[in-house]
Amino acid sequence: MGKLYVVPTPVGNLEDMTLRAIRVLKEADLILAEDTRTTGILLKHFDIKNPLQSHHKFNEHRAVEQVVQKLLAGQTLALVSDAGTPAISDPGFLIVRECVRNGIEVQCLPGATAFVPAIVSSGLPNDRFCFEGFLPQKKGRLSRLQELAEETRTMIFYESPYRLVKTLTQLSEQMGLEREVAVCREISKLHEECVRGTLQEVATHFTAHPPKGEIVIVLKGKTIK
Repeated sequence: MGKLYVVPTPVGNLEDMTLRAIRVLKEADLILAEDTRTTGILLKHFDIKNPLQSHHKFNEHRAVEQVVQKLLAGQTLALVSDAGTPAISDPGFLIVRECVRNGIEVQCLPGATAFVPAIVSSGLPNDRFCFEGFLPQKKGRLSRLQELAEETRTMIFYESPYRLVKTLTQLSEQMGLEREVAVCREISKLHEECVRGTLQEVATHFTAHPPKGEIVIVLKGKTIK
């Protein structure tokens, strides 16, 4: 029986790639990639020439059975996303679940995940936190924000730069203008920054300076008096 490796890839700087990740990708019989073009650039940089197969959210459901069969036949497969750790707000959960159900060994390598450097550098409490990923875009969004208004742990969200100001405004409507927040963008890239302040202050900043790149919002939880 084969083995599935879940392999994190850099969220920015290619120097964040681990030696073990490079070795695993070089030894894999097949690399499953969220976007073969993006992964192809990474593989070329590290002189990795193994076969690539597309595995993304639009084909994951129908591709899982085929992938499991390859693993049952003894192949070693590596799963990567465009950046960061697969299955964290990216494709990967379904294939890992099916491997577990079929008794196939799964190993997830330690490595890049955007929310970890974001919460550490935010200056907000990180002894207890909850990861919310992307908020619902429409249905259920308001009710989820209302529920999170009572959350006492630090909260972490992923967000598009195009929706950032809207999201900060909605958070302030539910949680108050003075709630502390940090918005980290372009983590591990040339223009990395972390803007800290109240929801009102940070929303005002990004209204005046429209953001680009990948966004992580770190929001302080409700203070219990």
